[in-house]
Amino acid sequence: MSEGIDRGRDAFDRQAWGRAYEHLSAASRDEPLEVADLERLASAAYLVGRSAESSDLWARAHQECARIGEVARAARCAFWLGFALLNSGELARGGGWVDRAQRLLDARKLDCVEQGYLRYAAALRAVFSGDVATAGTGFGEAVGIGERFRDPELTTLARIGEGRCLIYLGEIRRGVALLDEAMVAVGASEVSAIATGDAYCTVIEGCHELFDIRRTHEWTAAFSHWCEGQPELVLYRGECLVHRAEVLQLRGAWSDALEEVERALARIADPAGPRILGAATYVRGELHRLRGEFVDAERAYRAASDVGREPQPGVALLRLAQDRVDVADAAIRRSLHEAEDPITRARMLGPYVEIVLAAGDVDAARVASDELAVLAAELNQPFLDALTAHMTGMVLLALEDPTGALVALRRAWTGWRDIQAPHEAARARVLIALACRALGDADGSEMELDAARSAFAELGAAPDVAWADSLSGVAPGKPPGGLTAREAEVLALVAQGKTNRQIADQLVISEKTVASHLSHMFTKLDLPSRTAATAYAYENGLI
Repeated sequence: MSEGIDRGRDAFDRQAWGRAYEHLSAASRDEPLEVADLERLASAAYLVGRSAESSDLWARAHQECARIGEVARAARCAFWLGFALLNSGELARGGGWVDRAQRLLDARKLDCVEQGYLRYAAALRAVFSGDVATAGTGFGEAVGIGERFRDPELTTLARIGEGRCLIYLGEIRRGVALLDEAMVAVGASEVSAIATGDAYCTVIEGCHELFDIRRTHEWTAAFSHWCEGQPELVLYRGECLVHRAEVLQLRGAWSDALEEVERALARIADPAGPRILGAATYVRGELHRLRGEFVDAERAYRAASDVGREPQPGVALLRLAQDRVDVADAAIRRSLHEAEDPITRARMLGPYVEIVLAAGDVDAARVASDELAVLAAELNQPFLDALTAHMTGMVLLALEDPTGALVALRRAWTGWRDIQAPHEAARARVLIALACRALGDADGSEMELDAARSAFAELGAAPDVAWADSLSGVAPGKPPGGLTAREAEVLALVAQGKTNRQIADQLVISEKTVASHLSHMFTKLDLPSRTAATAYAYENGLI
């Protein structure tokens, strides 16, 4: 046995996938590898992103096992080959390898754990083909076989698949419980690196679909830690970075999120599956849209659509931001009509309410808001609770019920704050300002608008800054020093020598509000006095 094989095995055991691949590849050019080393090389190639080479190696390992009569092992090799192909979207090729392995086992009438792996693969093919009920049954059968043979890897993968199917079929609590149970084995390092990476990606995707912010954050952090412990890992790093970007987007760290997306696209293994490419480019589109970079957003949404990712509701919201309300309205109505499962409908309903209200269809918005409330009660997630309260408030404002709207919107703002979603929280405050204005509370309205505008400016949400400015009656612009438009207006009046009382009278706000603006302004600009503020105003052209 060559020294290269020893080095390759050692590197593989240390999860140094790149070096394992290099040493075993070099050794294979000098002498034929044993089946176990072919399997190691195939796994290492997969984990460093050499998918095509990995498939060839699994095929060689399968053929060698079949030649020497190790039928069950041959089926296992065919499973991993099919697993990779199915997950990359090659359903025909992947399914062909699964069927071939099944015939091998059936011909020998073998009762072995590989029967469970092939049940799992067949279920995977079914779920990717849209047959969730059949897939759920297959995953359940695979779990039973895995438990009978005490195989934690099969049990973990199949339990996750069964959980995802239950969620799609509406049995949310049972499905989530299976995901949590399956991840115990992952955390205990009871499964291989390939299975671990797939488990993290699948569970995080499931939690994200469910709007389960807490679990998404927890599993994303754990996934990141796992990836960082394997510097030579290429596969899964792209997925990990996309999930991190999604969390950062919600938390308002948009520049960081965009950096993670770009890193993900650079690190995605080639050839990448359409699912992860679509997810990455869609998130890129969302971030550009939120920042007002509409041309870049359009380009990203189209790229997502090109690889099969539904670009809604992002594109409809982009059209709304571009004041193309009729186009947005048609797109979101079509998308909601096509959404059949509750998860997809829940994701569409919030944007639907916002867009149809802009189109003037209050009745449709009210019906959608009521449906969202029902789904939120079923899914029982804080994100959906906040979203429901937000949409309810919007509808009540349109129905000229500012009192009821204010109650709902305060609840929405609290919910967004609690899950650390600053952009949505600021949008809720704008609507709270409108409710306050409708109730005659001009002071409260102005304070809410100022707070919202400050949050938008800090986030870099240019369209929302303009929105807040238009509602406050202040001309859009970018005051110096991070000041809000209202703070700049107060500073200009201070420079004119006006007292707090005079400023309050002119702006129709209270002296207390003026004092609050001055306090924030002095802190932001590090100014010691009104005299210094006056000098600053003249130097920066505010008067």
